[in-house]
Amino acid sequence: MKVSFPRLTRTVAIQLIVALIWHELVYLGARWIAGGWVHYDLTTALDRKIPLVPWTIVIYFGCYLFWAVNYYLCAAQAAERNRFFFADFLAKAVCFVLFLVLPTTNIRPEITGNGIFDHLMRFLYSVDAADNLFPSLHCLTSWLCWIGVRKQKDIPGWYRWTSLVIAILVCISTLTTYQHVIADVVAGILIAEGCHFIAGRNRVRKIYAAIIGRKE
Repeated sequence: MKVSFPRLTRTVAIQLIVALIWHELVYLGARWIAGGWVHYDLTTALDRKIPLVPWTIVIYFGCYLFWAVNYYLCAAQAAERNRFFFADFLAKAVCFVLFLVLPTTNIRPEITGNGIFDHLMRFLYSVDAADNLFPSLHCLTSWLCWIGVRKQKDIPGWYRWTSLVIAILVCISTLTTYQHVIADVVAGILIAEGCHFIAGRNRVRKIYAAIIGRKE
């Protein structure tokens, strides 16, 4: 059974654009506000035992394609669209608060190799400051991509399980590239699950649907 991509409607496009803008506002806004504040390092002894694996940056960067595909698939699911996007909005709002309440950072390793993955690692470190770490937006967003498709019968089972595998691999890659620590990963997953649960409450869904002017 193949994965079918429904036609891009105005409703789908608006939901996707709003989600993208909100994601960027949360990430860049928190950095702008808290950039000069004291940041805390949540690295543990267990985190220090995790090896640096430069080639996993392919997974770390590749997840953006995963996000694009799954967010489109979730936007096209009329029955669950409002729940998914409200969960996304709420989860990113929680992240914004935590980025300000508990600004975090970590110490990245020195990349000394000259391979292509080492160059990519240095590029990543140069363009992405070590902040906005708790929770991991990479893990949260990837987990939402799994949540959004895992019960959708119109999406083939093999793709739903593949989404889970990819989400797990993304979480691992955030650790093996030293972009995040274990606490960031766990928090990202728990927030994604918690906000999706809240967004599933009938009263909450109706309020959100009324706000955006869309029927359930």
